[in-house]
Formats: sequence, structure tokens, C-alpha cells
Amino acid sequence: MPHLQELIDWIIAEGLSTDTIETVLQGVAERLTDIGYSIVRASIAMPSIDPLQRGSSVAWYRSSGFLTEIQGHDAAGQELFQRSPVAYLLTNDLDYARWKLPPGPDAPPIPLLTELAELGATDYLMKLARFPGDTALAGVSFSMAVDQPEGFSDHQIAGLRQLMPALTLTCCRIATTRVAADVLAVYTGAGSSGRILSGHIRRGDGTAIYAAILLADLKNFTSLNERHAPDRIVAWLNEHFEAIGAPVEQEGGEILKFMGDSLLAIFPADIDRPAEACSRALSAARTAMDANAEVNRRRAERGEPELLADIVLHVGEVFYGNVGAARRLDFTAIGRAVNEAARMEKLADVIGRSLLASADFVSQAPGRFEEAGTFPLKGVARPAAIYAWPD
Repeated sequence: MPHLQELIDWIIAEGLSTDTIETVLQGVAERLTDIGYSIVRASIAMPSIDPLQRGSSVAWYRSSGFLTEIQGHDAAGQELFQRSPVAYLLTNDLDYARWKLPPGPDAPPIPLLTELAELGATDYLMKLARFPGDTALAGVSFSMAVDQPEGFSDHQIAGLRQLMPALTLTCCRIATTRVAADVLAVYTGAGSSGRILSGHIRRGDGTAIYAAILLADLKNFTSLNERHAPDRIVAWLNEHFEAIGAPVEQEGGEILKFMGDSLLAIFPADIDRPAEACSRALSAARTAMDANAEVNRRRAERGEPELLADIVLHVGEVFYGNVGAARRLDFTAIGRAVNEAARMEKLADVIGRSLLASADFVSQAPGRFEEAGTFPLKGVARPAAIYAWPD
């Protein structure tokens, strides 16, 4: 099979040069068509390790191009998965299945089989291949439907079995690279994960940057812990962190860490022109306060306790990089400006306002801030002029 060997060589080469399943799938489908497979549809599906999706599938249609389906962790995603050929194979402990089309009365109730028959397909097969290792990234499925009158020939099925190891290896490489980047971004933030993957992985690796700082703290969280079950506390905490964190990311900020009931984020700034970053931080803070109030309104309707939030805004130089033990690092921001923001948060109850800012910040993003007074900050040599946003 000289043409098939050329395809296998191409798959291996793509596995070393591309990060997109679509590129691989289209190349495989077009090259198989060139050597005699009359393909109506070809697809690759893989599980994921992602808080928003359990897996995805990419399908190439001869008539219409690509279709991508994302399966969430919710009930709709579970239903979509249960109606798929992959679920049928896994439920029946199979690695391979083939159905003549249109499906007969003994065929399983898989909607895709009927859909393919309506497209003119006469034969459909699916092959599962396992990835090594004990992770949720278990393997890949490759499926194909053809409209040749007699369906797949024995020669063609043998050819597909021959190319599967190369295709599996390529998909495994792409999937693990994608999961590494996605999971790292989930746990460290997009900016931090990019720096880590680019090689900033040693303790002390980092740089001094100028940034607007947003520090949010949920009030009375400790007392709630003493009165309610942990699962309810976690659910409430997630609601508030989503309300506060989403505006931060929408305004281009990066959440560096969640610290119990607090959130620390930065908006990198040009040291000579910090106003733009400060304006985005202020916009995020105001939206976050409104979103948090809406969460509390809904919770009050259910007879549940509210969690008020205090937010502090500051601007200054921080060290942005790796801090920690040799084998357990945290990619974060530290420095005097971060410490000052943390000390300022303690003044929210004293001043009686929920959104505070330093004089340095207000000079760049004045808004409707009102001067609240000058206060000593623990561990800081000079008193700080504090401004408050009117409630």
C-alpha cells in the first residue's frame, strides 16, 4: 500500500508540527479520498480535562466542511454523549464497531446513523484507541462513513487499521499539549501559564512589572464556615468568585490567586501611562460590586445568608514570577504595592465603604472617588491617603 504509507508518513510529520486536530482530520480525509475511499463524513473525538467541557468532537463533511461539538459536564452534555457511537462502544466494552446504512431494526438507537444514511452513506465504522497513563484523557475515536455502493472493502478496512497507530500517536501529542496549556491556564491564569510554558519555571524566575492591583475580600466568611456545611459554603464561594472574577477577566485583568475568601488580580500597565490599566481595573471593580450585589439579592430570596465584598484598588511595581519551594511554586505577584493593598483592605470597615483606592490609583482613574482620610498602614512607613467610592 504505497499510497497508504505516504499518508502514514504525513500523519507522523503533522504530529510534530501542528496543534490542531482539524488540520490532521482534513488531511487524512482528503488523502483517503484520493486513494479510493468515498468519504461522506470523518470525525475525531477526544475527552478533555477542563472544568467547562468533558470532551469534544470534530467532524469533516464532504459537502459542508467542519462541525465541532463540545460536550459539557451538565445534563445536556451527558445526554449528547449517551446518544453517541462512542458511548455505545464504551458501554459494550468494544474498541471497534461497524454498521451498514441505513440502519436495520437491530441497530442501536444512535441518531447519527440515521443522519448519515440521509446523507447517502452506506457504511459507517468507528475505532477507539487508548492513550497510555491513568488520566481522564483516556483515548481517541476515529470514525468514517462512505457512500460506496458496497461500503468499505476488506482492503480498505485493513488500511484503516494500519494507519490508526500513527493517527493515535498524533492525536495523543496534540491532546496532551492542549490539556497542559488549558489546565495550566485554569490554575494559574492565562498570562502566567504562557510565561511558565515559555520556560519561566525556576524559583525566582520573574520580572518587575508595573500594574494596577485589585484585591477583593468577602466579609463574614469565617462565621459562615462555623454555621453551615462545607458543600454549601463552597457553592456560595464559587458564586461570588464568579461574580467578581468574570469582570476582571473581561477587562483584561489576570486573577493570580484565590486566598480562602479573597481574590488577587493584576492589570499590567505601562509605567509611563498607567491610566489605561487603572481605568480597566476600576471598571472591573464597579461591575464586580454590582454582580456581587445581584448574587446576594438572589440568595436573600432563597432565605440564604449574603456575602458582602470589599474591593481595594492600588497601582505600583510588583515582582511577577515564581515564589515558593523548589518543587512547589506559585506564579504570583509580590512586593510593597501588594502588601499596601492588603493593608488597605482592613480599612473598609473603618471607613464604612466597600470600594477603596489609593491616592496613586485615583490620580490615574479619578471617577467619583471621595477623599476618605489619611490612615496608617501596618508595616508601611508613611500614612496613606485613601479614597472611597460612594455607595
